[in-house]
Amino acid sequence: MRFFVFVFAIVISVPAEGARLKELASFEGVRANHLTGYGLVVGLNGQGDNDSARFTVKSLAALMQRQGVNVSEREIRVKNVAAVMVTTKLPAFARPGQKLDVSVSSTGNAKSLQGGTLLLTRLKGADGRVYALVQGPLTIGGFSLGGGGGGGNQTQKNHPTVGSIPGGAIVERAAPRSLASGQPLRIQLHRPDFTTAARVAKVINEALGSRSARAMDPGSIQVQLPERFEGRPVELIAGIENLQVQKDAVARVIVNERTGTIVMGEGVRISTVAISHGNLVLQVEADQKVVQPNAFAEGEVQTQTNQTVTVTEQSSGLAVVKQGATLGRVVRALNALGVSTRDLIAILQAMRTAGALEAELEVL
Repeated sequence: MRFFVFVFAIVISVPAEGARLKELASFEGVRANHLTGYGLVVGLNGQGDNDSARFTVKSLAALMQRQGVNVSEREIRVKNVAAVMVTTKLPAFARPGQKLDVSVSSTGNAKSLQGGTLLLTRLKGADGRVYALVQGPLTIGGFSLGGGGGGGNQTQKNHPTVGSIPGGAIVERAAPRSLASGQPLRIQLHRPDFTTAARVAKVINEALGSRSARAMDPGSIQVQLPERFEGRPVELIAGIENLQVQKDAVARVIVNERTGTIVMGEGVRISTVAISHGNLVLQVEADQKVVQPNAFAEGEVQTQTNQTVTVTEQSSGLAVVKQGATLGRVVRALNALGVSTRDLIAILQAMRTAGALEAELEVL
């Protein structure tokens, strides 16, 4: 209990701009696992796969045989059935009986899964073992109404061939456990950084009052369980993940030329630089004129297109942008140039080439 009181004192003493370690990193092994299954949705009122989806016909024939009904594939006409793929995530430390939400997506040429019911489907992990079973009615949040190939009107909302079953899957096999007693914990940063890794190790050691944490590399920190937490790793993790850490990041400018978007990080700085950016305006005007033949000439009335091209170059002169100590000053200095967002992207690229932009420039 004294440990948590001490951790709380550490939390409130760190500046507000610090982030919880829970948002910056995760513990190795504490993650979800993807599950996938193949199944059939029935009751689609003529909106299911057609006969050209042979895998649906084969799947339905095999299902009916397992139910004791012998039927030939040639005798099956699938209109109310659709083949689907079922996906979900198995949370870390999931136990049998826990319910999971699943997503159901059509794999054939069904028009809609509206009103359908998914038959019992096994969900497998990457190791091929069954971890959950799912069955139940679908909710799709949309619809598809109207004529088919006859040229009739059709109305569609959202994606009617993708649905979900909230709480439809039941865990049958426990997720692999990875928190072995006595084994050191390993923390993985979402964004590897030498400075942040060193700060995380320092904050953990200060909270525990020992040197149990050690930064192994820019992306991971290893924590040896103190003796008082032997057999109680959950309590230790709960205290560590709520520690406040001042993260560090590389100064970066992200630009998207397609959308004209610019995003700057807090650490962006610029050196004193002179900028001249002229706008070249090209305007093309076209008008049509009717040309008639002479009174005694044989010919037809035709139209003639006349184009007028005007080129105007607007120069903004040479502007001096002084060195900025904060992101706010950088933004104000660039806004003072009075250029558009797309022009500003070109200026930032030129500043990076000239060495005046003290940040990484990433173009999407």
